[in-house]
Amino acid sequence: MTAADAHRPPGGTGTTQAGRASLTRSRPGRLLLLHVASRRVPAALAVLAACGVLLRLGLQWHWINGNGPPAAELPVMIEGAAAAVIAVVTGSPFGEPERATGRWLPYLRLADALGLTLASAAVLAAGAAAAGLPGGTLAIARNVAGLAGLGLLSSAVLGGLLAWIGPIAYAVVAEFAIIEAWTTPWMWPARPPHDWGAALCAGLALAAGLLVAALRGARDPAHE
Repeated sequence: MTAADAHRPPGGTGTTQAGRASLTRSRPGRLLLLHVASRRVPAALAVLAACGVLLRLGLQWHWINGNGPPAAELPVMIEGAAAAVIAVVTGSPFGEPERATGRWLPYLRLADALGLTLASAAVLAAGAAAAGLPGGTLAIARNVAGLAGLGLLSSAVLGGLLAWIGPIAYAVVAEFAIIEAWTTPWMWPARPPHDWGAALCAGLALAAGLLVAALRGARDPAHE
């Protein structure tokens, strides 16, 4: 046996799974790009941008409130839809091949979820500000953060395909809370933009969602 043979991985000249994992760990940038592609993040960003445009048009043309001031119900509907997009793309239709990379997977999940949440808040806040929604930026950022957190928790429980149920169901209840003027901070879309209790509740929902998304990821019933 030659010295080269002694250092050759078992199984012939093919690269072993450990070797592939080592190569992947040495190239985190490429790993991030592959992760983003497998989670359909580019398509999700396009949908989020469309939500921002839809919000701008709806507020500008008074789709809900006629000729009166912008209604609070329309932003909540679109915020729920944006959070549903974030939740759905946390799951991959191909499972999680990144498990072979070991320590990188939680960071990839966190970057995916946090990046989409920030992008969603940015495009919706821009649409609200352009349409002159009072308190638009603060309210949009708070509502999107909380709804995204609920979506991530829903993904961990229901899986990526059904993860939209959590934020959409909450948005429907929030619509009723706005109409009935509920005061509980856990219905943060119904509270004023500067309400610290509502901001805290939304922040807790986002923190819990990000933590669960990073450590557990989307539920995959096919592999349980």
